Amino acid sequence: MEKFEQPTPPWWIVQRGDDPIIATAIHDGHGLGAQASAAMSLDDPGRLREEDPHTGQAIVDIPTHVIAMRSRFEADLNRGLDTAVYMDPSQSWGLHVWQTPPAGELLRGMHDYHRGFYRMMGEMLDSVVARHGRFVLLDVHSYNHRRDGADAPPTPQEDAPDVNIGTFSMPRDHWAFLLDPLIQSMSAFDFNGRRLDVRENIAFQGKGELARFVHERYPESGCAIALEFKKFYMDEWTGRPYQDELAAMRAFINHAAAQARTLLAGAA
Repeated sequence: MEKFEQPTPPWWIVQRGDDPIIATAIHDGHGLGAQASAAMSLDDPGRLREEDPHTGQAIVDIPTHVIAMRSRFEADLNRGLDTAVYMDPSQSWGLHVWQTPPAGELLRGMHDYHRGFYRMMGEMLDSVVARHGRFVLLDVHSYNHRRDGADAPPTPQEDAPDVNIGTFSMPRDHWAFLLDPLIQSMSAFDFNGRRLDVRENIAFQGKGELARFVHERYPESGCAIALEFKKFYMDEWTGRPYQDELAAMRAFINHAAAQARTLLAGAA
């Protein structure tokens, strides 16, 4: 039987609409370039555990969205360029990522990927500002809450909200007119017959590079909200999604986007 070479996975997928709301899932990716794959020590399940599976599916209804297709273990788009490649286990939850730390052409390629992403985002967001004046970016992630094992007790609810809203780099007072009612609206959303525990800066503070980039480049016109979903919508040890929960998560994102759109328009 003839063998076909596997195509190189793309860097990211972008869909553009005429909308001031942007959704991103920059840790959804699991793909690796050929060189990175050959140099990687960490196995697929180990990578998947710390990636954000299915977050891309949750944002696909938002007219303008960006979904990363490469694994954060190749280069982490939510860290600055100098720390985007995990060189040491201390940067990656104690995991040994590489057979030997990347250098030379491999490292340059990873840095080009990271630079290319922020160049692309800057060009896109510049055009959104030119068209709409202001925008809201929903930066969707997920986090583990069963680190002690699939059958071990999860992280206590008080320390692990269902949705953590990260606002560290946000000029909070400037965007309070939007953020405060948006959090209330998300807390009131009917999520498969229940209300989610939505809190601000509990498990995470929103210190990622994408939010920082937005708030530094667009201090008056760009609001980046980091949404970290606890992995209640999936089995975090196998990566298998719970389809009813994933569908509700997608509806939740649509609801948040609609509310943000309305709040932006009302303040115009």
